[in-house]
Amino acid sequence: MLQSKSFVKKTKQGRLQKVVREHYLRDDIYCGFVPCSVCDAAAERKLAAAAAAILVVDTNVVLHQIDLLENPAIEDVVVLSVVLEEVKNKNLAVSNRIKALCTNKARRFYVFANELHRDTYVKDMVGESSNDRNDRAIRVAARWYQSHLGGSVKVLLITNDRDNKRKAIEEGLNAETVESYVRSLAQPGLLDLVVVPTSGDVTMEDVEDHRPSKKKVIYSEHKPMSEITSGLRCGIYHQGKLRVNRYNPFEAYVGSESIGDEIVIRGRSNMNRAFDGDIVAVELLPQDQWHESKSFIADDDEEEEVHLVPNSADDAPRNTSSTQSTVGSSAPSVSSRPLGRVAGIIKRNWNLYCGSLQPMPMPAGSGGVAHALFVSKDRRIPKIRIQTRQLENLLNKRIVVAVDSWDVLSRYPSGHYVRTIGDIGDKETETEVVLIENDINTRPFSTQVLACLPPLPWTLSPEDLANPNRQDLRHVRVFSVDPPGCRDIDDALHCSLLPNGNFEVGVHIADVTNFVHPGTPLDEEAAQRGTSVYLVGQRIDMLPKPLTEDVCSLRADVERLAFSVIWEMTPDADIISTRYTKSVIKSCAAMSYVEAQARMDDSRLVDPLTVDLRNLNSLAKIMRQRRCERGALTLASAEVKFEIDSETHDPLDIGIYQIREANQMIEEFMLAANISVAEKILKHFPLCSLLRRHPSPTKEMLEPLLRTASSVGLNLDASSSKALAESLDNAKRDDPYFNKLIRILATRCMTQAVYFCSGDLTFSEYYHYGLAASLYTHFTSPIRRYADVVVHRLLAAALEIAKLPPIFQDGPQLTGIADNLNYRHRNAQMASRASVELHTLIYFRTRPTDTEARIVKVKANGFIVFVPKFGIEGPIYLIPKGEKGGDWVVDEVHQRVTKPGTNISYAVLQTVRIRMEVVEPQPHRPKLQLTLI
Repeated sequence: MLQSKSFVKKTKQGRLQKVVREHYLRDDIYCGFVPCSVCDAAAERKLAAAAAAILVVDTNVVLHQIDLLENPAIEDVVVLSVVLEEVKNKNLAVSNRIKALCTNKARRFYVFANELHRDTYVKDMVGESSNDRNDRAIRVAARWYQSHLGGSVKVLLITNDRDNKRKAIEEGLNAETVESYVRSLAQPGLLDLVVVPTSGDVTMEDVEDHRPSKKKVIYSEHKPMSEITSGLRCGIYHQGKLRVNRYNPFEAYVGSESIGDEIVIRGRSNMNRAFDGDIVAVELLPQDQWHESKSFIADDDEEEEVHLVPNSADDAPRNTSSTQSTVGSSAPSVSSRPLGRVAGIIKRNWNLYCGSLQPMPMPAGSGGVAHALFVSKDRRIPKIRIQTRQLENLLNKRIVVAVDSWDVLSRYPSGHYVRTIGDIGDKETETEVVLIENDINTRPFSTQVLACLPPLPWTLSPEDLANPNRQDLRHVRVFSVDPPGCRDIDDALHCSLLPNGNFEVGVHIADVTNFVHPGTPLDEEAAQRGTSVYLVGQRIDMLPKPLTEDVCSLRADVERLAFSVIWEMTPDADIISTRYTKSVIKSCAAMSYVEAQARMDDSRLVDPLTVDLRNLNSLAKIMRQRRCERGALTLASAEVKFEIDSETHDPLDIGIYQIREANQMIEEFMLAANISVAEKILKHFPLCSLLRRHPSPTKEMLEPLLRTASSVGLNLDASSSKALAESLDNAKRDDPYFNKLIRILATRCMTQAVYFCSGDLTFSEYYHYGLAASLYTHFTSPIRRYADVVVHRLLAAALEIAKLPPIFQDGPQLTGIADNLNYRHRNAQMASRASVELHTLIYFRTRPTDTEARIVKVKANGFIVFVPKFGIEGPIYLIPKGEKGGDWVVDEVHQRVTKPGTNISYAVLQTVRIRMEVVEPQPHRPKLQLTLI
């Protein structure tokens, strides 16, 4: 039977267009119940014969109770197609989770295509809202199940919508709220998972209602979207993403394009219930309220922790404070930076949060329900109030909590318990916390994804060799140089001397796109993951291991498919020509950086491979020098490496990762290949190329570096990357570590490099500040970065050896891919840092250590030190924590803190001796503490 449905949509030009869609209604769509004798015997059946009831859930149950639905106690659930579509339109993250449940063969969730079934399709009624129409469709489908199964099993509609439930009962259906159904299961722990709706059949006792003093309005009501839209249009409000200061959770920043500056939000009241990552509408405070605050080391609830040295301004503690002469004096000065408050939330960014519970007094008559405050490990997240019936079992555990709401009368948001991870302090538990906090996908690859892999063992086929677009380079002496133990080898090189005295240099990259085809489940999974994630002693792959460690990995002595960039270069590293080709290679050696360096340094070795390495290194040095002359920055980081016990996997030793010439040699040719590919793809696809840019640091970002340099008599010119590079080169003292320390401080002032679609920005905005490159992209690591997979497809299309996938014609979708890549790349970096910090804590638990540190920031009650040997920084308190007074005098100009009447003073970059040890200020809450000795 043919049905048509019409609706109106707005075109990109703003015109209204009527769309008519037709679809056929069928009667061969089956119920999925195992004992059903009416449906086709060959049809898929997931609903168990022993089911106590078949549950039909409405849209809001899926949207708000997904944590409950994922619990194994909830089974035999019918998810209607109308519900799936509505959930997809409202919350993509929940949509992905419910789809995963429906496709999981171990769970009894069945998708019923009610919108295509002859007996369950419902037509729109005049004057009926889409929400009412969908609720009616859900009731019709539930009634069909009840009739179809003929009483052989109870069919139960689960809804928290009062009106929907009432109508269902009037129509002869069984209907219950989520809570009443869960109570019937007699599993009290499940009630902790129930999200109590703001309107419905269930009311929630607010723990703060038992305390009259807490009933006052604490926050302002959020403005409605209609008012926000109007205010944005006329400049009253400014839209942007709220970022909470990682080191001071009572301060946040909103980057606003409308005023071209970052708006500072100070205090929970002005943050007005916004979470980190929310898209918010901000109104500016009157300019006479733009006061700065004094710079103290945080304490109490906002205590500053020991952490890895920041690698960018995004990682570094933010400093918006003005100078002050003493701890107890100086009136606040007016800031040049705008201050504001959140007027409304445009888009929420609530996630799952990991942490532990802080018990609260139990109100009278609570019936065994305990109230507790959840304290997230992520200090940017406010405490969350939850109710639980299993408090004793959850204390001293790491648990996962979700946020449900945040009322203007409540100091804290309300949420619910989701699950327990494990004991606080347990390494596996804390590692899982790191992964959850950074939204790292650790699920095993699905059968659909694994079905996309080539048959194993994979070997080179005659078709690969016969392909006219693939050059056979197996005769070329190709080799790879990687970190020790590397199994996912993305890249290899060759360097051949030509008869004319020039060199042929090739960069060969694993041809991942030969196996990862657009639009397949494998491609979609890689796109969602975005990048591989590297933790201490652990790797979470973007692609399944058969690809990363075997089929695509450019291992020694095996034939592999590659995508090659080949240059002819003069001995002075001038590029004469560049060509790109798919290729077949056979690497002759897979070396570590240490092995390659040893070969180059051993003058007795004159074998062809070693000569190739030395030639490449000579070229790389020239290329590096030219980059630096153009203004590329040579920054420094304090990358930490661990020696791990092979049995316990605990750290045995910790130190700074050593960079050798071999590392720099490989880096130079990877950079050159990325730049060459960027030029090629942009030439052919000026509007849809995926590129990478590094925005120039703002004056505010550079100010801490310039102030520190000035305090030690160093004049840095930061007017351009070239000027800064030259200034850093000239920043020398008798102290051999001085220059590296200044470069580390410069690193933390930089912004993060980001992916973008070329059609979204002007050419001048493509610039990569750190590399001093007008164009840049990522091509050289497709095994571990999805951005490189995208770029491989662009390059293949530019060479006319493959068609450009249709997605490249969809600008908004491309922008979405770039945004997800930036999000995933950032999260992977943060997870890696958190893993290093965790293992650093484990290492020092039994190893109190005295060592040298450098002061990098002076504050009113102490200073921040950097520990070069271990790559970490943290606070040293001169005044007991919690006290704001004291007789220390701070000289911000010279970055010095002095105790009057004594010769005791401390200045920025000064060396001090400290003790590092793990303490437990609270039971089961270990932390690394630094103290002066």
